Amino acid sequence: MAAAATARIVSVAGSSTVASSSCLLLKAPFALKHGRNALSFNNGRRLSKRLFSCNAIYNPQVQIKHEGQPETLDYRVFFEDTSGKKISPWHDIPLHLGDGVFNFVVEIPKESSAKMEVATDEPYTPIKQDTKKGKLRYYPYNINWNYGLLPQTWEDPSLANSEVDGAFGDNDPVDVVEIGETRRKIGEILKVKPLAALAMIDEGELDWKIVAISLDDPRASLVNDADDVEKHFPGTLTAIRDWFRDYKIPDGKPANKFGLGNKAANKEYALKVITETNESWAKLVKRSIPAGELSLA
Repeated sequence: MAAAATARIVSVAGSSTVASSSCLLLKAPFALKHGRNALSFNNGRRLSKRLFSCNAIYNPQVQIKHEGQPETLDYRVFFEDTSGKKISPWHDIPLHLGDGVFNFVVEIPKESSAKMEVATDEPYTPIKQDTKKGKLRYYPYNINWNYGLLPQTWEDPSLANSEVDGAFGDNDPVDVVEIGETRRKIGEILKVKPLAALAMIDEGELDWKIVAISLDDPRASLVNDADDVEKHFPGTLTAIRDWFRDYKIPDGKPANKFGLGNKAANKEYALKVITETNESWAKLVKRSIPAGELSLA
């Protein structure tokens, strides 16, 4: 980072002091286990063994640290525990909070156009602005929803999905489109419930879009599935599909395609996608699958 880079630390909104369980989602009920296998932060030192079942205990008190100036090549948003030790928003933030609730890390606030994303190939996977040919990338127009990732998920590029035209994963965490009314901040961690899933195919790669809503949104209690979104947020699912279908056209590229009949799948299917991509992530961090240039730190 540049020597003149500014740094500031702010608390992540939505980070509670309640411990939560995560790592690999299990299909059977589980019991929380304490002891030497628990994922914890003791005196700023994270235990080196990452677990792959829901017995990991994590206290989601997280801070974010901005390094560099926004909209520059040096800008990074790092995540730290309360001792100041860097952690990965992709690998170390829990996915599953129980009762169908998941953590969602905001990369791009609604009504903004800078294409921010987790740097999956950098240590601790900070959020940065994407680049192309050394230049910062922007969407051609603002995105109308909060956008980001589900931690501890991964779309395996070696795995073909027979239900979505045999497309292979895009080598990234699963994307989330959060439809709540509040404009969030980069690095915020929200508790969301999935409502639907769109199977976007981007240049032949499968790039899931999970449609979700933050639990603190005023209309969150009204929506629990894709049909509820159509009722209480009419036209939103179509608008999301059309936005992601067309956003590359101004740059001279073809429109993206969608599988599953070009329609949003329901909540049950969205949960299936989350479970499968969480399992793929577990294999990745266990090094059962080659990581390539991906950072597992």
